Amino acid sequence: MEPARILVVDDDQSSRDLLVRILTGAGHRVTALTDGREAVAALDAGDAPDLVVSDIRMAEMDGLQVIDAFRDRAPDTPVILVTAFGNIDGAVEAIRRGAADYLSKPYDVDAIQIVVARALQHRELAMENRALRRGLRDRYRLDNVVGRSEAMLQVYKTAARVASTDATVLIQGESGTGKELVARAIHMASPRASGPFVAVDCGAIAEGVLESELFGHARGAFTGAQTARRGLFEEAHHGTLFLDEIGDIGPNLQARLLRALQEGTIRRVGANEPITVDVRVVAATNRDMEAAVKQGTFRADLYYRLHVVSIRIPPLRERREDIPLLAEHFAQKHGRAEGSAISPEARELLLAHDWPGNVRELENVIARALALNPSGVVLPEDLPDGVRAARAAPAPASLPDVSDRPSLAELERRYASQVLQETGGNKTRAAEILGIDRKTLYRILGEREDR
Repeated sequence: MEPARILVVDDDQSSRDLLVRILTGAGHRVTALTDGREAVAALDAGDAPDLVVSDIRMAEMDGLQVIDAFRDRAPDTPVILVTAFGNIDGAVEAIRRGAADYLSKPYDVDAIQIVVARALQHRELAMENRALRRGLRDRYRLDNVVGRSEAMLQVYKTAARVASTDATVLIQGESGTGKELVARAIHMASPRASGPFVAVDCGAIAEGVLESELFGHARGAFTGAQTARRGLFEEAHHGTLFLDEIGDIGPNLQARLLRALQEGTIRRVGANEPITVDVRVVAATNRDMEAAVKQGTFRADLYYRLHVVSIRIPPLRERREDIPLLAEHFAQKHGRAEGSAISPEARELLLAHDWPGNVRELENVIARALALNPSGVVLPEDLPDGVRAARAAPAPASLPDVSDRPSLAELERRYASQVLQETGGNKTRAAEILGIDRKTLYRILGEREDR
């Protein structure tokens, strides 16, 4: 362990010299100062120290003011206060102002070493936890939800706006579109980011088991329940509960879930006592929920409770312009060598494929290709047969009808419309196939260009 950088601040020379000897003897790098103003000046002049040990009563700036200055400018630096006038009121005030600890003179050498070691350990743990939380935020922030299509920009905007609220969110989209990634991004951008994010796949768990998973159970609630158990609602207290495939839950569980959302309380299976929970719910489904409500398989009141804000993630075939960006992202993620990339020929095949498994399928294809090809460049032969079967620019199955003797401009418009239809309305892809730019395509179609 590297020696800590410690400031000792005391206007009494004998006391100051003793502290310096004790802490230097413990292997630390110690700087001695005579007043709180010097400590603040040292902070302003360079890096914050790892620890400050300060007398509480000094002429120019006392120890409590030192605490205030460091809490404002260097919150990671703990401050230990020492004084010859130890009393309960002084200790309470020091801790209330943010002191890491409080010691009385005359010094107990062992006690000082223990308190200093503990303060430094707490500082290190706090910085590690902050780094972990920052890493999670970086990994799941909205910037990392890859895609620049207009449809994905709308997803980003809605997610960013709703993140700061406690509104329930329903994320809809086909399997593999990245619903959980968006849910995590909402959580990490919210005031609940420091709380837990708890995810459960409602479609993968039998309803009887799922009830116990969500709400917990009391001891003896059913055979095998030898002890009481907390449910996921309780685990997600002060955080976010992500209910994936919410459309798969049965009617009994729907009723319990609605009650929990309305009342903010849950009851464990086999228990009567309500438990208050502070949980933000984000749900997701690949089902048509409005159709399920009309068919009577999903409660309308629960649907509207979940549907406060709705986010639809489009399938990959509706945003083909994101495929190259995603493919390069996954190549960097899974490549064994720096500079992993997609060859132009492979990119054309990726663009032509319909991706029924969406983003998840694309990632698996790129990961497999790079695992089989150590060069780091994905070539057409590295792709699965199903992807290679597609062709980037297929010839139209039939030419536009010319029996009515259309003008050349009309024939051009019909041909562009047919190619646009074959690309699922993707104007960028249609323009690529036609060998023109988007502006020319809009002119041929007689449409005004999007802004």
